[in-house]
Amino acid sequence: MPKLVVKDIRKVFGTFEAVKNVSFQVEEKETLCLLGPSGCGKTTTLRIIAGLEVPTSGEVFVDGVLVNDVPPQKRQIGLVFQDYAIFPHLSVFENIAYGLRVRKMPDAQIKTKVHETAALVDVESVLDAPGKKLGLSEMQRVAIGRSIALDPKLLLLDEPLSNIDAKARERMRAELGKLQKEIGIATVYVTHDQLEAMTLADRIAVMKNGLIEQIGTTSEIYDNARTLFVANFIGSPSMNLIDCELVYSEERAILKSGDFTLDITEFAETIKGKPKGKELVFGIRPENVSVDIEKTDPTAVEAEVQLVEPLGAKSIYHLKISGVTVLAKGHPMAEVNVGSKVWATFNKDKLHLFDKKTEEAIF
Repeated sequence: MPKLVVKDIRKVFGTFEAVKNVSFQVEEKETLCLLGPSGCGKTTTLRIIAGLEVPTSGEVFVDGVLVNDVPPQKRQIGLVFQDYAIFPHLSVFENIAYGLRVRKMPDAQIKTKVHETAALVDVESVLDAPGKKLGLSEMQRVAIGRSIALDPKLLLLDEPLSNIDAKARERMRAELGKLQKEIGIATVYVTHDQLEAMTLADRIAVMKNGLIEQIGTTSEIYDNARTLFVANFIGSPSMNLIDCELVYSEERAILKSGDFTLDITEFAETIKGKPKGKELVFGIRPENVSVDIEKTDPTAVEAEVQLVEPLGAKSIYHLKISGVTVLAKGHPMAEVNVGSKVWATFNKDKLHLFDKKTEEAIF
């Protein structure tokens, strides 16, 4: 049985529909990330699960029990906010023990439970320290510890890394990922950061304008984007997306954008009966465009380098190909600079084609 089932949840504020018939489930020990830009409805969805918002319609089940009318404190859910909200004047021990004391657990049991939890979240060495003396990483672990000490059936994390700098975020993301695997609690993680989602999630639900655009594993989302929004939102740098038209010439299927053309005859059966003309968008991720100083592949096309972004082990090449700008990601080449003439090859096994009107993937 799934630990969480969200069924046709809808939330309306006045005339604004913030969440539109959202449905998903989270299995035991699974981490599901709600990913999307600000205002997409992900935090509202989380607050509905927690009981902090009442859905306009729809149902929420926790461990098989309908909880729509159950108050937040009785849903057996742990909730960690982006500011952690630990008590600065209390020791780490008392922060973790807080909920247990509210439940009137005997002192001996509290002591045992706090020490077990502190060991799990790796804060045993600072149990006597006041909250105000902790670093960000320690505060994060204490906030999670306070939640899991209550043995929740579900853990909700609302952008827990959004208020810290990039370097600290990278370290804490790794720590959080390790901790999630150790505690093994079904988790819903809200974030606008695709890297966090792809690093921490077993599955990702990409949201836009109150709807789930696509839900799946990291590889499913990344390799098989079902919509233009998902294709553009996931990946850094984003997928190359080029408005184009499909034309047929001498029994060849050709994608055409200005003077840029790409032969996709091998996909003719796949696109048979699909939209033609100018209402298409061709997509390919930068790492699937290779750059060479010589023409080593017969399908390679000539390109001019407009910009090179060195990224250590990789470089991003901004290429101009027949009037179209394409990004390629590959190994650094000392001989390639702005203005260089190079040859670009597209990995046709990684091509994407979208219907521009519906924004849905054709393949």
